[in-house]
Amino acid sequence: MSNFAYVAFDAHGRETKGLLDVEDQSEAVRRLKEMGYFPTKVVQRAVAAAKKEVRHRKATGRSSILTASIPMLGRGVKPKVLCTFTRQLATLIQAGMPLLRGLRILEEQETNPALKRVIAELAFSIEDGGTLSEALAQHPKVFNRLYVNMIKAGEMGGVLEVVLKRLAEFMEKAQKIKGKIVAAMFYPAAVITVAVAIMAILMVFVVPKFKDIFAGLLGGRPMPAFTVFILNISEAVKSHFVLTAGIVAACIAALKLFGMSQAGRRFFDRCKLSLPVIGPVLRKSAISRFSRTFGTLMSSGVPILQTLMIVKETAGNVIVGDAVSAVHECVKEGETITVPLKASGIFPSMVVGMVDVGEQTGALPEMLMKIADTYDEDVDNAVASMTSLLEPIMIVFLAIVVGSIVIALFLPLIGIIDGIDSDSGSRADG
Repeated sequence: MSNFAYVAFDAHGRETKGLLDVEDQSEAVRRLKEMGYFPTKVVQRAVAAAKKEVRHRKATGRSSILTASIPMLGRGVKPKVLCTFTRQLATLIQAGMPLLRGLRILEEQETNPALKRVIAELAFSIEDGGTLSEALAQHPKVFNRLYVNMIKAGEMGGVLEVVLKRLAEFMEKAQKIKGKIVAAMFYPAAVITVAVAIMAILMVFVVPKFKDIFAGLLGGRPMPAFTVFILNISEAVKSHFVLTAGIVAACIAALKLFGMSQAGRRFFDRCKLSLPVIGPVLRKSAISRFSRTFGTLMSSGVPILQTLMIVKETAGNVIVGDAVSAVHECVKEGETITVPLKASGIFPSMVVGMVDVGEQTGALPEMLMKIADTYDEDVDNAVASMTSLLEPIMIVFLAIVVGSIVIALFLPLIGIIDGIDSDSGSRADG
């Protein structure tokens, strides 16, 4: 006996799929008619699998051998590109276009090779009878759990276009906040880079030349202690440049390895939230991300325990993730959300109070979205304030770094000028 895959309609016009263990195709058709079905497709399973592979290769433009040998090829899809795809798919479905046709249209117009290949695979899975959430789950490096679970909830509730629109809005706002923080950090990073480059040039090429000049002009008199200190640093950097660069690289690598460990990530995430200027911005950004993710998932119909697990994984900060984990355990035991939120020490009293009111009135998703909108505005204001505060700090820092080297080089010159004046006075008296 062989397995035959079939597609058929029942008496009410509903499509059904399944497998039959029969001798040949004719018997499969006869069996289906006896069951009251009207078969439209009956194919032996081995043949169907072969055809499926051929269609898959045509759709994706690559063979299974290539996929196995280079599994990471073309995996990168930027969040901005994914956000555009989500918004366009939501628009097409909202306009009444079937999902499969919408995916085919987006595949044709997509310019990003990685996403184009992924869309082709999604369309292939839909064409083969799968759901969109099942197809998305096959690409975890492109679509995270938040994305997949929201789509799944939208499919179950029959509001896929609404969920896609919410997803697009969520991703757009997340990118906007991230862009503002990155833009705010660009200035100090650029200033520090310039300062390091200037110091390296001065220490390796400029300062060593002054050592011989000062030795000849001072005539055996000792140089100022600060000048000697700077010259010694310059000599050490110049003579042991490779060793110094190796030590710096080793320190950076060690910090990165430590940051990849669980204890290291917890330490650095706690430090980020405690920094004097940047810490409040990162804290507000984390609260906004928590509230928007939580509210978006709940309003999309995802169960609360599953929602909390997804929020924990997408928190972006271990300390915030620990707080969400505590909330998950309390909710699992039938308790409220507010107690563990307050105990975490991360969420301000205003946030805890608003969550409490939302929980009691049954409007928690709406309240969470209000919290997210409020903290988005706070992040905007905090980023502007941080930028205006960091500018003078960075200028002063750069002035101190470069000015210290310049002062160290000028101190011997002052001594030389004083010596010349002393000699001139002595000759005049004589």
